[in-house]
Amino acid sequence: MSNLQRRRVVITGMGAVTPLGHNVAESWDAVRAGTCGIAPITRYDASERKVTLAAEVKDWDGAALLGRQRAKHLARFTQFALIAAREAVETAALDTASIDTTRAGVIVSSGIGGVEETENQQTSCLKRGFDRCSPFYIPSGISNMAAGEVAIEMGFKGMCTCPVTACAGGSNAVGDAFRHIRDGYAEVMLAGGTEAAITPLSIGGFTTMRALHTGADPKAASIPFDARRSGFVMGEGAAMLLLEEREHAIARGAKIIAEVVGYGVTCDARHITAPAPDGEGGARAMAQALEDAGGVAPEAVGYINAHGTSTPLNDRCETAAIKTVFGDHAHQLAVSSTKSMTGHMLGAAGAVEAVFTALALHDDYLPATIGYVEADPDCDLDYIPNEGRAKRVEYALSNSLGFGGHNACLLFKKWEG
Repeated sequence: MSNLQRRRVVITGMGAVTPLGHNVAESWDAVRAGTCGIAPITRYDASERKVTLAAEVKDWDGAALLGRQRAKHLARFTQFALIAAREAVETAALDTASIDTTRAGVIVSSGIGGVEETENQQTSCLKRGFDRCSPFYIPSGISNMAAGEVAIEMGFKGMCTCPVTACAGGSNAVGDAFRHIRDGYAEVMLAGGTEAAITPLSIGGFTTMRALHTGADPKAASIPFDARRSGFVMGEGAAMLLLEEREHAIARGAKIIAEVVGYGVTCDARHITAPAPDGEGGARAMAQALEDAGGVAPEAVGYINAHGTSTPLNDRCETAAIKTVFGDHAHQLAVSSTKSMTGHMLGAAGAVEAVFTALALHDDYLPATIGYVEADPDCDLDYIPNEGRAKRVEYALSNSLGFGGHNACLLFKKWEG
């Protein structure tokens, strides 16, 4: 399909549940204020564990938001997704009863899904016997159930799926939904990611991989591109974007936030956890996103929301990848990692960062990388240290790079309509 035949895709609604707030407005206000969402773990007793910090969703009451009986049988990651989806539909002012629901779909990523349900049931069944496992364990714990529950609630009967591509999943969900609309298979898609993996087993697994920061100071924990960085901080939450075919959105008088114009997706095909040397796979994903948008010039991009995990290898390789794609322009780009505030939300990360990137374009404001103190010679770009800045940008990228060598890149354009 040629670029002339491809339909255009816009964002008309967004929802979020993050370590910074229970909706988009709270989360974005906190980002603009440079708020750190990292604190000591409260989900379980971590006092004797190596890792004691995480970026939790604060003061969450699923029963109050979803009803006590319903919330009882919904895993935490699914609760987050449902509330974010509701907000996305509400802010889009979409009357779901007035659209062709067979042409509306849902794509929600989750890297680990209901791992908490698995841990709880394993503990219970070891005492009571496995034939007394909860009948709700499987339908609440499987990773695709957030997508399924969102589709059920909204009545969307088109494509419904769940990319499980680790830390790239949220961006894959948005990118796949973008293509689904652009190529003529739907007019409306709810897309995003959700995660709730701050649990003893998950944190333990990442700890023994030496992937997590083990210090006690929240302000020095998730510090992407800083020479002192030593690992990422686990975060949780969800984000959902309501994507629409442009003419469909305009016809119903929708307010458009930004336009999705390109999507690049690659694989390193090299290592289960480490990125390819110099971020070769990530570089190809960024280049693909530019080409996918009809050949947007690298010089037209003004901001990148980096994957920026605060691990020594990721940040160095991502910086190298940006230089590969953008050449001399790399040093004119503004690059930041909002994971410095939210921690790393795994399958939700790309979706949350897509929301922040769209808002950066809409509000002419580029968020900071907070906690940045000590420069790393291998990471020598403009990382918007500590203070965000007012700046108009026409194109912005959001990068997501996952274990298994998964790379996804989304290109957004400022809406001028």
